Amino acid sequence: MINAQGILLSVLGNDYFLSYNRVPWLKDARISDVLNVRMSGRSAIEWETLGVDLEIESLKHPERYPLIMKRSPLDTI
Repeated sequence: MINAQGILLSVLGNDYFLSYNRVPWLKDARISDVLNVRMSGRSAIEWETLGVDLEIESLKHPERYPLIMKRSPLDTI
């Protein structure tokens, strides 16, 4: 299912709702590209045409996978 808020995806017998807030790179994608999703090994899914892959664990536990990168003191600008 694809709607204005996100995508409902079934993976290995489990359903996951992927909100566009969590996966914004799918929001403006063509429907044919969104539907072109496949398993990537045993622990990930991928949208090859979009250059997107997600670990299945990130679908189960999105709170463990924040979208905001924390900068390190070693980062240089």
